[in-house]
Amino acid sequence: MKVFTDYLIILALTYTAMLAVYFVTGFAMMAINARNPERRIQKHRDGLKRQVEEIRASLGALATSSVLLSSGYFAQLQGWTFVTPLALSWWSFPLMFAVCFVLFDAWFYWGHRLLHVPALYKFHVPHHRSIAPTAWSNDSSTFVDTLIEHFFYFLVWFFLPVPALSVFALRLFDQISGMVGHSGFEYFASRTSRFPSPLICTTFHDLHHSQFHYNYGNFFSFWDRVCGTVHPKYDDLVQNMEETGEIPDTEDTKVKASG
Repeated sequence: MKVFTDYLIILALTYTAMLAVYFVTGFAMMAINARNPERRIQKHRDGLKRQVEEIRASLGALATSSVLLSSGYFAQLQGWTFVTPLALSWWSFPLMFAVCFVLFDAWFYWGHRLLHVPALYKFHVPHHRSIAPTAWSNDSSTFVDTLIEHFFYFLVWFFLPVPALSVFALRLFDQISGMVGHSGFEYFASRTSRFPSPLICTTFHDLHHSQFHYNYGNFFSFWDRVCGTVHPKYDDLVQNMEETGEIPDTEDTKVKASG
């Protein structure tokens, strides 16, 4: 009974922290965007019309994500994992953060591609109702959608010797960067977010929401480039923004879907 009670405390703390990050980041992005209307990516769509529905869905999705993260962490605390975690140190934290960063990006890409398979797309389509996404759209997902994309946060504790702080830091970065990536406003288009750099900017994921068949990646464009799913005009868009400082209307980038 004490084990169960101890777990519930960890779950409650995890969920509370996720909600705090979600609302602080969301309201911060809203304030920043309101002061920079010229940075809007989709000029003729207002995604905020769905914000109440998205926030409601996000509360459930964040609960699912909290169960996955806290369950894996609790299993490590109880010694139920297959490996012993490395002691937290100046080298183990960044090393395992980097390893998890790369692995999670691959996990997310292939899980995201899986969710676009017709048999599973019904679980992902509520997220895609946000054609012009906002910061609130990031976690507007179904239980199955969240389970597939975030199961990494349960599994990683069992197979890698991760210091807990490395995984928590990854989840924090994933949450904030995901909300910025869904914000619908571009602030980061530069040479570092186009080929040959593997990094991306907000426009990358915004194109996925407006055109569906491209840009499945999370942190990097690597898997999209290897698998031929990067939007064919993405790099040109970024270069144009880099050179002119202006945000072109992505309605002008529509191409025939490649599948």
